[in-house]
Amino acid sequence: MNERLTTGEICTRSVTIAFRRTSLNGAARLMRENHVGCLVVVDEVDGLRVVVGLLTDRDIVTAVLAADLDPRSLCVEDVMSTDLVTAREDDSLIDLMRTMRRKGVRRVPVVGAQDELMGVVTLDDVLDILAQELGLLVGAIVSEGTRERQMRA
Repeated sequence: MNERLTTGEICTRSVTIAFRRTSLNGAARLMRENHVGCLVVVDEVDGLRVVVGLLTDRDIVTAVLAADLDPRSLCVEDVMSTDLVTAREDDSLIDLMRTMRRKGVRRVPVVGAQDELMGVVTLDDVLDILAQELGLLVGAIVSEGTRERQMRA
């Protein structure tokens, strides 16, 4: 692990995507087939996949199913979130956590200089990193006790 973790270092580079005109049923199938709870919605611009939205399984449930709408008549752009929160690859882990907290989001697309998709980072990814860091602290506590016993024996 790097001393200063960046969003680019912890993000998942293999991202399941959808396009605006992907049918909602097709999007749900993509989520199921790839075992993911969100799709990053992109537009193709000059050969780059530019992030334009995010569609979560919760979006489908709350905006479509709970509203008794017919999902067969809708496409991704009808339901996706466009109030986008993104992170840059070189953003620090601390900055990412602050952004997630301030904006109330669990998933953040990671973008490059031209807003092109580079990856996605989730709250689960952050928790995994923090658990590793806490493990290092626990190791320091254990080592301290061992060192003390050896010195005082």
